[in-house]
Amino acid sequence: MNSLDWAVLIGYFGVMIAIGLWSHKRVDNVSDFFTAGGKMPWWLSGISHHMSGYSAVMFTGYAGIAYQYGVTSFVTWSLPIAIGIGIGAKLFAPRLNRLRSRLHVASPLEYLKDRYNVPTQQALAWSGLLLKIVDVGAKWAAIATLLSVFTGITLTQGIFITGAITAVYCTVGGLWADALTELGQFIIQLFAGLAMLVIVMSKLGGFSSLWTVWDKLPEGHTDPTAGPYTVTFLLAYLFIKTFEYNGGMWNQAQRYMATDSARSATRSARLSAALWLVWPVVLFFPMWVAPLLVEAKKPDASDSYALMTEQLLPHGLLGLVVVGFFSHTMAMCSSDANAISAVFTRDIAPVFSKAARTWSNRSGLMAARLSTLAFLGLSMALATQINSPTFKDIISVVIKWVAGLMGPIAIPFMLGLLRRFRRSGPTAALTSWAAGLLAFYLTNYNFDGSVKTDVALQYQVALPLAISLVLYIVIGFIKPEDTPERDALIARINTDDEGPAGGATAAAVPAQQAGPDGTVVPEGVKD
Repeated sequence: MNSLDWAVLIGYFGVMIAIGLWSHKRVDNVSDFFTAGGKMPWWLSGISHHMSGYSAVMFTGYAGIAYQYGVTSFVTWSLPIAIGIGIGAKLFAPRLNRLRSRLHVASPLEYLKDRYNVPTQQALAWSGLLLKIVDVGAKWAAIATLLSVFTGITLTQGIFITGAITAVYCTVGGLWADALTELGQFIIQLFAGLAMLVIVMSKLGGFSSLWTVWDKLPEGHTDPTAGPYTVTFLLAYLFIKTFEYNGGMWNQAQRYMATDSARSATRSARLSAALWLVWPVVLFFPMWVAPLLVEAKKPDASDSYALMTEQLLPHGLLGLVVVGFFSHTMAMCSSDANAISAVFTRDIAPVFSKAARTWSNRSGLMAARLSTLAFLGLSMALATQINSPTFKDIISVVIKWVAGLMGPIAIPFMLGLLRRFRRSGPTAALTSWAAGLLAFYLTNYNFDGSVKTDVALQYQVALPLAISLVLYIVIGFIKPEDTPERDALIARINTDDEGPAGGATAAAVPAQQAGPDGTVVPEGVKD
């Protein structure tokens, strides 16, 4: 990188901070900070949902998979995500929106204390929070790895720089800042990705390389499944991502909650699904043909895309592509930080602090911003250890840990929204959650803590979710715990009647307060 590339990168960081400061004017309370007050346009929500779904791991870990195995990187990753979001467009997106518009909550998990009970809410909140620290730590490490390739700075320095910039705009402007920066990042990535595609095609013979290059690539490069990414893995991944990208990742749920109506949430999901189907192909083609252009230095080929951009792109354009790397990671990490802050301030803190139950707008906003900073700090600290023997490498954390552990956390949260599972109560939720976490450990580790090497990847990531799903359903039939109160709550988020309660006017989020049984509930939730 030369001075022109640095100018592009520094200019990008400056724009991100400016957006955060502008968004600050739109944040008056916790509803604005966590759900944009229910006023986000569906198209902005859809782009934000898409952008917050992947990070620089796309250009490191998945670039390595594309380099080694070819098109399976698309078939077993973004394609199942697109299908899963499409499924959830009608199944989950409108119901998540009604959590805000009907139940007046600011956190995706806030409804769980009434749908199940406080222990269930806390179990899901704490386990999800700890998992997200690891997940976001892996993404900081991924972007710092790219930065070190281009600039030569250390991993720790790269983590600090990107984390500090992200902390400024996402703590000042909340979800509005996240969504608007993600829009800007999408535009930047659009130009950078198309530029990379055109340059790579020109190196390989022009536009015709789209169909003439395949017989020059390594054998099996066009196979839809390859290596450890088998058909079984594909089906397992589709199963997992349907839950994860429809709200199991809490930041994705927030995008649906932020729209003005259930119908807008559905449109948002459909836009995100379409982007997942089309845009990754543009990004992946240069990665698929990378073996013809560069020789990866790392065993997992995670440096292949960075090496290719260094060799092929002129200065200035190189800086724009590097900005594209940053845009994805900063989008996901900032949105995760906002979601975790919502869960901490609305779900965790009120259970342990009487003062948190009566926070004013100003106090609530201060707590939200401080908890966002705390989460970012913890994930950045962990990122410096991401390549240690405990975590092994970036891609194993993202694929194995997140995919394997997300399911047990997402099952009670997501299925609890649906009428069909109204019989499943606290016993089903907690048992399925605990069994899923135990299954993850037993399929990945021996009793002495050493890593198992004889279990296929698809079973490592799919068994925990499958076990959680079966137990959640079966226990609901064996020990039904539906009550009139729970049935009424489920009915409110399942009705198709938008009415006055479904619009943005119902977005106000009341302070937390202690209920008559000692549990912490927001005013107006119980009928």
